[in-house]
Amino acid sequence: MPGNLIQWFPGHMALTRRLIKEHLPEVDIVFELLDARIPSSSRNPEIQNLLNGKPSLILLNKADLADPQQNAAFVRALSTDKTKAILVDCKKGKGLEEIRAAASNTLKEKWDRYREKGISKPIRAMVVGIPNVGKSTLINQLAGSKKAQTENRPGVTKTKQWVKAGKDLELLDMPGVLWPKFDDQKTAENLAMTGAIKDSILQSEEIAVLLCGRIAALYPEFLTARYHLAPEDLEKEPYELFLKIGKKRGLLQSRGEVNEPRCAAMLLDEFRSGAIGRITLDTD
Repeated sequence: MPGNLIQWFPGHMALTRRLIKEHLPEVDIVFELLDARIPSSSRNPEIQNLLNGKPSLILLNKADLADPQQNAAFVRALSTDKTKAILVDCKKGKGLEEIRAAASNTLKEKWDRYREKGISKPIRAMVVGIPNVGKSTLINQLAGSKKAQTENRPGVTKTKQWVKAGKDLELLDMPGVLWPKFDDQKTAENLAMTGAIKDSILQSEEIAVLLCGRIAALYPEFLTARYHLAPEDLEKEPYELFLKIGKKRGLLQSRGEVNEPRCAAMLLDEFRSGAIGRITLDTD
């Protein structure tokens, strides 16, 4: 991986772009989900062009796994006069009522005109975002039942799905969409670390080593506390630090060598679940 940008653009993602363009006229507003741990890296640069000025909300999902100070900074940075950024935790249902209120407020003038004409209709929202960012989980929480297919891996939703979320809201779930080319290595790495790109097509050990180095630089105290490391351990090169953590966890093979695939799986799982700490890999 070092020296080569991670690239991954399955054919169904090209289809998603076409679906977004095709069905955009059917919706009133777009809910753009970002991963709060990587708000910049998880924001598809093509989305705003595809939306062509359609009203939108930015939903920073998995906010409970991200650094609280960075959460606040990104809400400020991403909120504008036309677009509100909201912290949400789709699994626990946090922030959902704020989504409904913000959507209603964004569309207030349009809905006031409808009411003057005696028209009553639900808000229709398109839900977009990268793979594995929580779109289907958000929809199921808003709908109050499991109507959208979910799984903790990218690429589960393959076609559009309309879901009713009460009398006042209808949601169009779109498949996750990445972009054809990642322009910088950090973005690609962040997407891989958080699981937006399938682990099965990458070298998980290399991603885990990079993650060790990144956390050591940004949140060294989390690594020392979680894996009982000495301060001098953090001065090691990322690969040596990775091996040290594997040894601390007893993930050894017959000759006392670290079982690198098991160590990588453990590290990625503990990062993604928040067990290491509340970590934001992007900075505002």
